[in-house]
Amino acid sequence: MADESGPGATPPSEDAPTRRNPAVYRHDIVPGEPGAEFKAQVRAARSELENQMAHARNEFDEVNERIKQRTGRDLIVATLIGVAIGGVLIASLVFLKWAFVLFALGAVLLGMFEFSRALIASGRRVDMVPQIVAGTLMMLAAYFVEPWLLWIVVFVAIAFVVIWRLVAQMTADDGRTYGDVLTDVLIGALLQLYVPFFASLALVLLRQDGGEWWVLAFIIIAVVCDIGAYAAGLSFGKHPMAPRISPKKTWEGFAGAVAAAAGAGVLVGLFMIGVDWWMGLVFGLVILGTATVGDLGESMIKRDLGIKDMSSWLPGHGGVLDRLDSILPSATAALALYYLFTPLVA
Repeated sequence: MADESGPGATPPSEDAPTRRNPAVYRHDIVPGEPGAEFKAQVRAARSELENQMAHARNEFDEVNERIKQRTGRDLIVATLIGVAIGGVLIASLVFLKWAFVLFALGAVLLGMFEFSRALIASGRRVDMVPQIVAGTLMMLAAYFVEPWLLWIVVFVAIAFVVIWRLVAQMTADDGRTYGDVLTDVLIGALLQLYVPFFASLALVLLRQDGGEWWVLAFIIIAVVCDIGAYAAGLSFGKHPMAPRISPKKTWEGFAGAVAAAAGAGVLVGLFMIGVDWWMGLVFGLVILGTATVGDLGESMIKRDLGIKDMSSWLPGHGGVLDRLDSILPSATAALALYYLFTPLVA
């Protein structure tokens, strides 16, 4: 085989790869032309930069694939979606409270739809329309009526979905057993309590004086707990925390969540909601507890239903309810701590 770089070699075309600097073969660089050497150097530098970027991207893709195999998440997509949702949430809380009401209502309705669809797929009878109507009524009442009236609305909403299910079952006359009918009724009531009721307490907190900062604070802590557990579990996780419920959660990850919650609680307490440092510490640790219970609780529900995620609407995260699982029960704790700490600070 002849030497490709010898005197008799055929010059490479513009599109053909070459071992030499590809810039010198570009049609816009003529040897001997003023600035030709500089152009060649620029082309070579750009080519080297592109090669380095391609190499770095390949390495990042390999790392991301290993993380995805270990945790089940696409890190890049999950981060981008999380940042986008976080930006909308912060903007709605800081600038327009009513915009957050719409944001929360949309998230709750999507979560209810996901949960209802998963229950129906498992063989349960869930009436989608009355569930959505009752959930919307509960959410709006939490922000626009007096807090004591919310309890009446909650009772009416649950009674509405229960009666609807019983009437629908009587008209169906399909021979469904008493035990199955009772389970359907209880699950319908649970759906109302689990999603819209917990979320409505966040709107009760929102309407308080400075409530938007408390809502933002407890959501930040819940998210930071998740990030801390994710990072620590990925780096050091070896001992499963609840293998029968969520095999990927580890005690090392929980330790990371504790540290993250304590630090975030003190910071948001001092600089966001204006409480003493020890109140912020308590705030962070309490939210950690409710967030962990909510996360494990939803994992147990999904395991019972035989599904991995409630849906795939949020790539890298799963479903909307998969992101709300730690936030929903934390709203109750945040509201209780607001009523407890605000008089002490005042």
